[in-house]
Amino acid sequence: MKWQEAREIFPDQFLLVSILDYHFEDDKAIIDEVVPIRPINFEDANKELSNAKDGTTVYHTVNKNFVLHRWKPVRKLRRIK
Repeated sequence: MKWQEAREIFPDQFLLVSILDYHFEDDKAIIDEVVPIRPINFEDANKELSNAKDGTTVYHTVNKNFVLHRWKPVRKLRRIK
């Protein structure tokens, strides 16, 4: 289903979703279609996000657009003594 449909069915709550379709705009993945797996309580959202499998994530339906930012690798700097 489209993200907008999921927002209407599950208003103002976190959702565990499986991502079906997306496209990239610059460094952002715009999610177009999802399969809602289940609503998530506010208290459990971080735990569920950290335990999410590939292709799934937790997102809040208050967001009009479903946007995931690409992670850029961070260089570790060593302090020279």
